[in-house]
Amino acid sequence: MIRIAQLSCGTEYSGVQCEIEKAAHSVGAKVVYPDISTDDINDAVERFGLNPRSSQLKLMIARAVQLADGLYDADSVFIATCFRCAEAALVRNELRRFIQENTRLPVVTYSFTERLKAAQLLTRMEALVTTVERKEILARTKQTGLTAGIDSGSTTTKAVVMRDNTIIGKCWSTTGDVIQSATEVLNEALKQAGVNINEIESIGTTGYGRFTLGKHFGAKLVQEELTVNSKGAVWLADRQKGEATIIDIGGMDNKAITVRDGIPDNFTMGGVCAGASGRFLEMTAKRLKINIKDLGAYAVRGEWKNARMNSYCSVFGIQDLVTTLGEGKSFEDVAAAACHSVAEQVYEQQLQEIDVRHPIIHVGGTSLNIGLVKAIGEVLGEHPVVPKDSQFIGAVGGALLSSGFL
Repeated sequence: MIRIAQLSCGTEYSGVQCEIEKAAHSVGAKVVYPDISTDDINDAVERFGLNPRSSQLKLMIARAVQLADGLYDADSVFIATCFRCAEAALVRNELRRFIQENTRLPVVTYSFTERLKAAQLLTRMEALVTTVERKEILARTKQTGLTAGIDSGSTTTKAVVMRDNTIIGKCWSTTGDVIQSATEVLNEALKQAGVNINEIESIGTTGYGRFTLGKHFGAKLVQEELTVNSKGAVWLADRQKGEATIIDIGGMDNKAITVRDGIPDNFTMGGVCAGASGRFLEMTAKRLKINIKDLGAYAVRGEWKNARMNSYCSVFGIQDLVTTLGEGKSFEDVAAAACHSVAEQVYEQQLQEIDVRHPIIHVGGTSLNIGLVKAIGEVLGEHPVVPKDSQFIGAVGGALLSSGFL
């Protein structure tokens, strides 16, 4: 059983500890806690050079030192603190960096809220287990045979067909009924590839509908999107060797993943609100009465400083949008401000939880928005790499990794 070392503060008081353990158990893992003494805590805090007021944060530090010194056996690390506490956020980030510098354990960091459910943690726990159990598959750099990948996302469903490390068919469509949407895009990808479903040797599914589709299509790989998307991203960007950071701004949540030689070692996802996701851009386009595909072109022609939007919440963000339009700001400036707002929030929420490595690879459907790509570059001071077919990362990753089961 995979042992996930938990370093946390406040989970018992917030009532989420049982949900954390339930999520780990559902993926065949066990949450464990490094054993420490009072002397260990005092020594660790002094060594770490950070002396927080909270006794639970001190306990987190001591347990991290046990892991770094190899005094406790674990396969991965889950670091969690309440999102309301600034001191905890500082400790959480420094501990993540400390563990990465002193171990090779994969790490997930998470800022939790009260009333958290196991389902919200499932993807993170599944990613930790995958990184440990399937490291050989994740290390694959080439797809072999004839395989297909299906990514059932919150807003779009994508499918690709690959043969011997080449994409020979691809299709995407908006997500409606999960099975119907997947069947339609897969059939179109198969038509482009000139093959039929019976010839496919292996299928991989990912995304929100991965379990439903995995059962329906008899998939050999049913995997969360953190590891699958990162694999598809580095393959598409031809960056499977060395280090990279992947930014995936989705329809409902965002992901920031660091990889080393194609294998993820730190990932974070989610955010305070959908105001930092592609959903907010869709809401902006709808309010401007323009096609979402045209929003990026509007944004490139605008100046975000003329119509600032600084809200973390999508509802308040739309209020900002309405206010700026009422002030007579141009559609171009409003579109630019919306893109810049999403970029800023990704930087402030996701990218504070990882050590950004270069190059930065921007993927997912929002990477097709040239206004958002420009905004990401402005905020980070570095223009991100946007590979061809960047919106198909999940489907590509599914097709690539599923070939490891042939």
